[in-house]
Amino acid sequence: MAELSTVLSDMSFLEGPRWHDGRIWLSDFYTYRVLSARADGSDLRTEAEVPQQPSGLGWLPDGRLLVVSMRDRRILRRESDGTLVTHADLSGHTEHLLNDMVVDGGGGLWVGTFGFDLMNGAPRAAAPLLRVAPDGTVSVASEPLHFANGPALTGGDLVVAETFGNRLSAFAIGDDGTLGPRRDWALFGPPSAADDPSDAIAELTVAPDGISVPDAEGAIWVADAIGNRAIRVRPGGLVDGEVSTGQVGTYACALGGDDGRTLFLCTAPGFAEHERRDTRLAQLLAVRVAVPAA
Repeated sequence: MAELSTVLSDMSFLEGPRWHDGRIWLSDFYTYRVLSARADGSDLRTEAEVPQQPSGLGWLPDGRLLVVSMRDRRILRRESDGTLVTHADLSGHTEHLLNDMVVDGGGGLWVGTFGFDLMNGAPRAAAPLLRVAPDGTVSVASEPLHFANGPALTGGDLVVAETFGNRLSAFAIGDDGTLGPRRDWALFGPPSAADDPSDAIAELTVAPDGISVPDAEGAIWVADAIGNRAIRVRPGGLVDGEVSTGQVGTYACALGGDDGRTLFLCTAPGFAEHERRDTRLAQLLAVRVAVPAA
């Protein structure tokens, strides 16, 4: 495994990395920007400004960018002239922050929600995935999950990280975008039973946060929010690779680069909003891996 290199620095809190159109795209929470850059961090661009805090990213079949707007619980769409418009309003389906999302080849998407006020230490509560169909219809897509985080599509399944669930869960996707029953894709330990988020974190073996697209062998890289690392996980839960980020937390990851063998890692000293909002200590790191993205 090659050494880590720094791609971007002086950021607030990076999330939602995606490799798209020869560039790494990601959201910087507290500067309210969607950014993109070349693989080495050069040619850094602000692609969109999202005052209500951007998170998950994706693209429609015609190439238009979709962005999660967390605090007003909308999905925004960037039009050809660069303006942002509301693609879907999910405020009627959740009172809590939206989180990460994935967009399928037909333009439908799934998005997770916090389910409770994490940053102020409210009691933990499960919340389902929400589905936005290509026609904009919003529906509840799954059973309540233990803090749905990074999603990925693999084969005919949607895989989603459950940060407080100690697991990656999988759902078979129907022709109409409905999800089948939840099943374990990787189980690292029992879900936490604690109501207090701090107590729950202490019970976890792995806190799966952002995840990569599958690689050519079907494995998924998982950012472990409590382990200062990313782990390579095969279907069934076998961990057969690890990248340590030392003393900083690792909250999201993406496979990309021109040959699909660069693993990008979103890192910061911690995730608490009161610590990250006014600091610029987050970085995007990169390391070369053996197996490329599928």
